[in-house]
Amino acid sequence: MADVFDKKTRSNVMRRVKSNGNKSTELKLIEIFHEHGISGWKRHYPVKGHPDFVFLSQKIAIFVDGCFWHGHNCRNTTPKDNEEYWSKKIARNKKRDVEITGHFEKRGWKTIRIWECELNDHMCVLMRVFKIMSNANKPNRDLK
Repeated sequence: MADVFDKKTRSNVMRRVKSNGNKSTELKLIEIFHEHGISGWKRHYPVKGHPDFVFLSQKIAIFVDGCFWHGHNCRNTTPKDNEEYWSKKIARNKKRDVEITGHFEKRGWKTIRIWECELNDHMCVLMRVFKIMSNANKPNRDLK
């Protein structure tokens, strides 16, 4: 279906669209935490990089990354319309993810980046969270 707006109008419309966060993925992770008795986390802790969850006492930051927005190819979806824009956008997001992870690690924090698609496998998520929690005082880099 053709767009009802011309390119400039569509651009202005999209510029005004602001993110509501990734509420559905965060709620899935909260559900996993509750089901398995994981406590001590805070949501939306106000720190540069905006992790979705932090465990302050253990200095652990958890990011739940949307597969499309952060370049995970689990569904092999790449937009055909405006392909150059989207590839640049996703590349910027991936670069920022690496920078933010490095920022946390330089300050002695552990990071976990969980893909949206991984939330369907509770045991995979739990194993990653428990692993980093048990190694909280050791150097470790858990990127996707």
